[in-house]
Amino acid sequence: MYSHRALISLRIQRCGGIARDWNVVMKGYTLFRRDRSGRCGGGVALYVRQHLECTELCLGVDNEWVESLWVRIKWQTSKGNTVVGVCYRLPEQEEVDEAFYRQLEAASQSQVLVLVGDFNYPDICWKSNTAKHKQSKRFLESFDDNFLS
Repeated sequence: MYSHRALISLRIQRCGGIARDWNVVMKGYTLFRRDRSGRCGGGVALYVRQHLECTELCLGVDNEWVESLWVRIKWQTSKGNTVVGVCYRLPEQEEVDEAFYRQLEAASQSQVLVLVGDFNYPDICWKSNTAKHKQSKRFLESFDDNFLS
């Protein structure tokens, strides 16, 4: 099923209170995970093919507040590095949003940035790059500021 995928990202949900104990081994992949801090269950994870040279990044800004994980992948060709970010945003987390924007700014300094996740902005229209709510508009502005649109 997943044998040819270079990357697999996950959002970890609480499963009967045992989310912190999970460790699913996928043959041929290296697991990176960031458990939810300060609350039970949850977090994000990324599986990267073992043949790829990769390193988890500590962006040095607000790591404990943001449910995110950043991994640099060095490709075997001369295409340079790719930073992959996996993020889960709880709804109504304005102070955490600002911390995430600082991480995003740091990560966007890489040659290539791939960002995946559940950002919980249901009012964003990605086709027209518009939003109704203030927090959602700020999210889109952050993407524009970091050349991610």
